[in-house]
Amino acid sequence: MYDPSAIEAKWQAAWDEAGLFRARRDERPKYYVLEMFPYPSGRIHIGHVRNYAMGDVIARYKRATGHSVLHPMGFDAFGMPAENAAMASGGHPKEWTYANIDTMVAQMKPLGFSIDWDRMFATCDPEYYGQQQALFLDMLEAGFVDRKKATVNWDPVDMTVLANEQVIDGRGWRSGAEVERRELTQWFFKISDMAEELLEALDGLDDWPSKVKTMQSNWIGKSRGLRMGWTLTEPTHGHEAIEVYTTRPDTLRGASFIAIAPEHPLAKALAEENADLAAFAGNVRKGGTTEEALETAPKMGFDTGRTVESPLGGTLPVWVANFVLMDYGTGAVFGCPAHDQRDLDFARKYDLPVIPTFKPEAMEDFAIGNEAYVPPKTETVDWIDQPAGIERGTGQQAIDATIEWAEAQGIGKGETRFRLRDWGLSRQRYWGCPIPVLHCEACGIVPEAKENLPVTLPDDVSFDVPGNPLDRHPTWRRAACPRCGGEALRETDTMDTFVDSSWYFARFTAPRAATPTDRAEADYWMNVDQYIGGIEHAILHLLYSRFFARAMHATGHLSEKAKEPFDALFTQGMVTHEIYLTRDEAGRPVYHLPEDVVAKPDGMRALKDGTEVEVFPSAKMSKSKKNVVDPAGIVARFGADAARWFVLSDSPPERDVEWTAAGVEATARHLARVHRMAEEVVGAEDARDAALEREVARAVDEVTKGVDSFGFNAAIAKLYALAATIQKSKAAPGARRVALRTMAQLMAPFTPHLAEEVWQATGGTGLCAAAPWPVADAALLVSDTVTLPIQVNGKRRSEITVAKDMPKEEVEAEALADPAVVRALDGGAPRKVIVVPGRIVNVVA
Repeated sequence: MYDPSAIEAKWQAAWDEAGLFRARRDERPKYYVLEMFPYPSGRIHIGHVRNYAMGDVIARYKRATGHSVLHPMGFDAFGMPAENAAMASGGHPKEWTYANIDTMVAQMKPLGFSIDWDRMFATCDPEYYGQQQALFLDMLEAGFVDRKKATVNWDPVDMTVLANEQVIDGRGWRSGAEVERRELTQWFFKISDMAEELLEALDGLDDWPSKVKTMQSNWIGKSRGLRMGWTLTEPTHGHEAIEVYTTRPDTLRGASFIAIAPEHPLAKALAEENADLAAFAGNVRKGGTTEEALETAPKMGFDTGRTVESPLGGTLPVWVANFVLMDYGTGAVFGCPAHDQRDLDFARKYDLPVIPTFKPEAMEDFAIGNEAYVPPKTETVDWIDQPAGIERGTGQQAIDATIEWAEAQGIGKGETRFRLRDWGLSRQRYWGCPIPVLHCEACGIVPEAKENLPVTLPDDVSFDVPGNPLDRHPTWRRAACPRCGGEALRETDTMDTFVDSSWYFARFTAPRAATPTDRAEADYWMNVDQYIGGIEHAILHLLYSRFFARAMHATGHLSEKAKEPFDALFTQGMVTHEIYLTRDEAGRPVYHLPEDVVAKPDGMRALKDGTEVEVFPSAKMSKSKKNVVDPAGIVARFGADAARWFVLSDSPPERDVEWTAAGVEATARHLARVHRMAEEVVGAEDARDAALEREVARAVDEVTKGVDSFGFNAAIAKLYALAATIQKSKAAPGARRVALRTMAQLMAPFTPHLAEEVWQATGGTGLCAAAPWPVADAALLVSDTVTLPIQVNGKRRSEITVAKDMPKEEVEAEALADPAVVRALDGGAPRKVIVVPGRIVNVVA
């Protein structure tokens, strides 16, 4: 009897005892497969199962094909959720985090993933973040780190800096508070210095999805524009001109105002003498700094009363505006309302001129209403008035020509710039990697000595008041200056958690090394041959990792080839599920877990007490919507193999898969049937059967191609077909035994526990997980027969398998003798039979 709970525990123990999944550096070719590691939220979900099952298929397959495989697991464990949990429960982030890790490991191990658990670490382990601090010091010395003032997103409730991606609709992603702009002195990684290299290297990532490369290219945002100075009509507080950088110099004739950021030095100087401007700037700081926030926020401005001279003649007013940031360009823009929607909204609000520079080709009557005219750069336009003297051309031609004209006139200079900004890594939180520097009155900012690493977090902290507990700790902050020995204060900012995940792949090569990497191990294992994770990490995590790998190479921790750390990238789809809800007395939705809902005979769904539920279409699993499925319950009921098989079989891995109870139940029935087939041939002597051997060879060929190409669902479809063929075969039990033994090897990456059972029952030697991958006999893949469909009056009725060289007359006779064709003809003679060799037989009645 097929009892997954018994056999799965048995084989997991056997694999552990054999040390089968411990990665070893040896003479074999290496293969490093890695799934993006999880945050220890406390429970894994079916999406985790799908992600790690994909990596496990590759790891087991590569091990079977003779590779030394590294397949590790760790936890991205620092971050705000742990602090929030501590504040809610009165506990400690460390206790919450490690308890969750223990829970998740206990959930993962029964799934049978071929992971080298000896290499496991969490990024909150002092052994890990101490080496991260050593990396930081090396990068600081090498010039990859900077400290400077910057305008940041500030969450006034969580009291920390937020990355742009952590600001949603102008509010903090955790607190929900309205985000403010603040100017703070922050630590930065100088990723912008590598913008050109990071962009150009994308072309060499042949095994990355084109969508991901496009997203990174757009994020880096290379553009050519014009930098020019607009002379103030009257020098003000030492400022004689306002520097502007624009990527649309072709709109220069339509400029009607200059806008500067509230943090611009000129705006600051004016605000010192103008209380109204100071108040305006303070109000602006309550808005976010993301592009989305700037685009969607109501446009606000303050007329400074100052003007600049236009290089084309006349003067323009200078405004302070809420949609300009110091971190973008020069902190100043010229506004062309006719051809920029943001500028148009601003101009309409403050009654500023709207001057078209160009119009659609061949359009006579043209005017700007409430929408700016912003044609693609490839579209041909007609100029209304343009100093470059170009009458027609595309937007890009006009941009290039305007830059040339401005340079010739001496009023500006063409510059290539990047949208990518330096990576602000400072976070005003406790639960993160401490930045290993000290502030000494005598010496200034001093790096911590490496022999003093790790700078560990103190355990005795409280979260009873907002803010960073490190700022108010009674002793932790005070330390001796490594340079002069005098009293100094530690940096209380901790690192952005993206830092933790930007080099973990390198640490896995030698997780217990006394330095960030062991070069011998890193040189052997790197690069990651196959990286697997969600498309949501396409930009920041992957871009930061590429930057880090380059910095680690420059500081001696990685080789030249590892500058691009991930050779191949696969972005998997999500696991989705229906959403079930009822309504409370106020009509608000009350969501229900799938296990609390039962199917009714009429197809409706209801709670177990009979209350009908509303069913919404399948969507991404979400704790808030409760449309999540607990893998532990699935494993307990159907077994790990059933869960693994189903999430890989239902759709291509790059697409979403809908989890259904019926689907996993059908999978469990199929696996039980395979188990019975193996039991039926126990004790039989191996035998040969030519037809069955051909089918097995075809299966080996097709499953191998499927695994090699991430076509897991296609490979599983072939395994379904092979199981059906073996079950229906009239071959001797010994021949079916041989076929099932090979099928066990093909199933092993997908259902490793059942594969071991079938392997053992059919006479396999040792562990199936240690057996070499089967190789198809090329001669058996060349078929001397062909299967032809038979149509009667255009409708398919049957098929026949005949020799490839069978004469047409014999093929016709075989077709007319087919029982289904005989029934279709109903005793009558066919009017015509058309045999298309190797293709089809058409019968016309």
